[in-house]
Amino acid sequence: MTIEEQLGDELRGQKLTVAVAESCTGGLLGSRITDVAGSSEYFLGGVIAYQNEVKEALLHVPRDVIASHGAVSSETAEAMASGCRNLFKCDIAVSITGIAGPGGGSAENPLGLTYIGLATSRGVISRRYQWSGDRTENKESSVHAAMKLTLSTLKREG
Repeated sequence: MTIEEQLGDELRGQKLTVAVAESCTGGLLGSRITDVAGSSEYFLGGVIAYQNEVKEALLHVPRDVIASHGAVSSETAEAMASGCRNLFKCDIAVSITGIAGPGGGSAENPLGLTYIGLATSRGVISRRYQWSGDRTENKESSVHAAMKLTLSTLKREG
């Protein structure tokens, strides 16, 4: 059974809904979740917030969070997840922000740096990841990590 199917079974079993807010993965997380037949029972939708202005306008990420911490940070990932949860009125929201590569990295934010945020009724968390693949591999790794974090949180909190 794939991780997408496991996640779907867990969401369906707990009668929970999920939505996503993606930046560097460009909709790949939502695509992977909806690869599972019947995902409309638990998947509400998503926002691809590639530009900071979209993060601010649609997900209500405060401008000062991005200015102070950067678009690729735990603070922004958490704000994206919270904003997504509020926007979709879902039980769980997952966010991904990072630098997929091959350009855009810096000493402070190297290529492959990714933060995943998760907002539930119990609060908001984020996790930092550092991938070393090419752009496609980094995006795939981020999506897999986001599903794994969501699944483990559901099993722990469920």
